[in-house]
Amino acid sequence: MAKRLTLILGGARSGKSSYAQKIAAERGHTVLYVATAEAGDDEMATRIAAHRAERPARWQTLEASRNVGTAIRSHSSESQIILIDCLTLLANNVIVPLPEPVTEAEATKALQNEVDDLLRAYHASAAEWIVVSNEVGLGLVPPYPLGRVYRDALGRANQQLAAVADEVILMVAGLAMKVK
Repeated sequence: MAKRLTLILGGARSGKSSYAQKIAAERGHTVLYVATAEAGDDEMATRIAAHRAERPARWQTLEASRNVGTAIRSHSSESQIILIDCLTLLANNVIVPLPEPVTEAEATKALQNEVDDLLRAYHASAAEWIVVSNEVGLGLVPPYPLGRVYRDALGRANQQLAAVADEVILMVAGLAMKVK
């Protein structure tokens, strides 16, 4: 299997995670699923439990809400596929704790540090990588400053990953559209 990076983008409930899991299962028997979500409330805990139930039992799971590249490098795994779900929540975990008011430059730098470390881990790995992220540039402009800062930082991070990715898929209503 050739090493490659696939970025799967889409809006909320567009089918990103399901599609990522489907191609991970098709492309490799051994999968390391990297979960970035934090269960900050009951709703998120329910979502995390649903995602866990959807994954094949043979897949390894690494829960890492920050410093994901470092966590992947530290995790002893011979997985053929590393699936990161998702960059959107990683961005939240990195940007929201910054002291307010958060500037666009601070948010972008914090998230870029995470993405740079992810890419270092990718380049050091022999595995194929699949990264899931929300495409945030198609929606409404958030009505509050932190929302706009977040949207812009995540948009830049998506561009950074898309530039490196071998394949970029845009999910719309459960349908996969190849962008790159």
